Amino acid sequence: METFINVDVALHDGDDWILIVRSEKEEHAAGMLSLVGGTFDETNPVSEALEATARREVAEEIGVELTGPLQYVESTFFVSDSGDRVLNVVFMSPLGDQKPVVKAPDEVAAVVTRTLAELEADAACPAWTKQSIRAAQALRAESRG
Repeated sequence: METFINVDVALHDGDDWILIVRSEKEEHAAGMLSLVGGTFDETNPVSEALEATARREVAEEIGVELTGPLQYVESTFFVSDSGDRVLNVVFMSPLGDQKPVVKAPDEVAAVVTRTLAELEADAACPAWTKQSIRAAQALRAESRG
């Protein structure tokens, strides 16, 4: 049993959320909608290590360079189907004027844009992804006042 730290980013563009369709080659949740993100695997000391992981994963998977601040949304803990312990941390960021594209086809089958209402009705969107988007949307609404 190993312990992993996973970092995801809820990217938004207006009222839309930018998600990926996970590649069929992925062991976990293949073909499902997901936030952009991945596993913490830094080997050198770094400040803001979780944020650095988030920025790296977004750039590697969909070619978007996140330069602004990332806003913390939530963290969850679960045990994977293979028995590994996983701490999942979610940040939020506006997409900005960049156009996301598939940069890592072994991990990402497609990039999609959905509203929360569309995600709620989509069977290809797992409960944990819906929960993270709900939390991010509530945080955005709270900060708008």
